[in-house]
Amino acid sequence: MVRLTALVALFALALAAAVPAHAITYGVPDGNGHPQVGALVAEFDGQKDWLCSGTLIAPTVYLTAAHCTAYLESQGISDVWVTFDSVFSADSTLIHGTMHTNPGYNQRQSDTGDIAVVVLDRAVKGVTPATLPTAGLFDQIPLAGRAFTAVGYGVQERSSGGGGPAHGPGGTRMVATSTFEALNKTWLRLSQNPATGDSGTCFGDSGGPNFLDTSTMIAGITITGDSVCRSTNVTYRLDTPSARTFLANFVALP
Repeated sequence: MVRLTALVALFALALAAAVPAHAITYGVPDGNGHPQVGALVAEFDGQKDWLCSGTLIAPTVYLTAAHCTAYLESQGISDVWVTFDSVFSADSTLIHGTMHTNPGYNQRQSDTGDIAVVVLDRAVKGVTPATLPTAGLFDQIPLAGRAFTAVGYGVQERSSGGGGPAHGPGGTRMVATSTFEALNKTWLRLSQNPATGDSGTCFGDSGGPNFLDTSTMIAGITITGDSVCRSTNVTYRLDTPSARTFLANFVALP
């Protein structure tokens, strides 16, 4: 109930800014497929629970979305943890860290700067960090027909029955495949329409990676999409000058 309350509160905040928090839909459990993808954890009413998703991009640097960290800050929460367990539970291994919300984050801008990191107190051992794209990569390579791999801990696709449509549970690292839809200066839009064989993200996947093809290079991080999680996954590009300017404070850029 605590996790659900936090997700609803984050979703309400995101809706007000036209940026809903997102989870994997029509995907499958990831298992150990992407060990560098972890869940962002905070304490709500004395209980630790997951809120968003993200990716290890250096041994002590975890990448996520600014609307996740900004929400926690707005609630007076400063302590956060990350787990890389494939299923979150009360027994999950947690690594404490410090949030750094992009100071340029602003929902009223076309480039919202919706990117943040958590600097972990200790290095993550035995996990190879994901890589980042080079500057302007997606303006330089053909994207039509390309596949992208979304990973996250969010809730699953809606199902009907009982009390009406409801999303399936979250807290398990899931993986899904989307296809290229559109690109602009800030956003990479991916089709997640199950009618065309795609799958994608939903509530709780915010900050999670969308890898190019089956690589571990993050093209964009999940930010928003449609309210029923059946159409488009809108991701924040990591090859842009603004994203790279923020990330350069924490990692060496390719």
